Amino acid sequence: MNKLHLFLAIIGLGLFTGFEGQAQENNVLDGVFIKENTPTRRVIPYTHVREADVMYYKRVWRELDVREKMNQPLYYPIQPIREIGFVRMSLFDIFKQAISEGTLTAYDQGPEGAEFRASLTKTEAEDTYTETMTLTDIDPTTGLETEVTTTSYIGGDQISKYWIKEDWFFDRERSVMEVRIIGVMPIINELNEDGTVRGPRGLFWIYYPEARYVLANHEVYNRSNDGARLSYADFFTKRLFSSYIRQETNVYDNRYIAQYTTGVETLLEARKIEEEIIYFEHDLWQY
Repeated sequence: MNKLHLFLAIIGLGLFTGFEGQAQENNVLDGVFIKENTPTRRVIPYTHVREADVMYYKRVWRELDVREKMNQPLYYPIQPIREIGFVRMSLFDIFKQAISEGTLTAYDQGPEGAEFRASLTKTEAEDTYTETMTLTDIDPTTGLETEVTTTSYIGGDQISKYWIKEDWFFDRERSVMEVRIIGVMPIINELNEDGTVRGPRGLFWIYYPEARYVLANHEVYNRSNDGARLSYADFFTKRLFSSYIRQETNVYDNRYIAQYTTGVETLLEARKIEEEIIYFEHDLWQY
């Protein structure tokens, strides 16, 4: 074999190896197109608002129950799933992934964290959705009781509610009443040993203006059309969720509505507060 034949044989072997590796790396297109819209979407910046232009301002806290049908797109899927060329996750799984990657900062669930002054480290944030249990086991060899520590992570299926902190304001420069979400906190139900609910517990606060850059690149399920899915940022901007007001700024130390009402009266009081905000804008105009 001369040098020319040896050179051609080496080139042929290299091309065959390259084609074989390419065939193993390439994936079959699961669908009719490649999803490029949501993964590359950029966040639309907020319009700048001057304090001098704000002629009305109201802060409220909302409760969003994921058991309601309108809110189920935030709860499902329980585990991340790949569908139509895209990985779809629940809102809580998106928060956990972003915290682990360092693209989101979690804040303490207490009053300082609600004002976004007490940030948590990555380890501290992961501890909020980590449950450690100590169980008693019997060693089959010695027959002695031993303590076994198990660690489990809170999943999206354990989230029962989200608390939302938002501001309503009227901008006279643009003549619009606008609402902007400030923070979101996932809530779980703590259980007693007998399985009954002890009460709600907040995990951490997420500063929503920072989270918009993460939520804009994740799809939320659309019941009507798989080809017209929105991002989580669009879902919140368009107010496609169901919720009710649980607290407002007031002279009584910003007390909760449930502290002075019960049952249906709580929902009626929440509706009354929301109507006062809406009617303020309506009363500014003449028809």
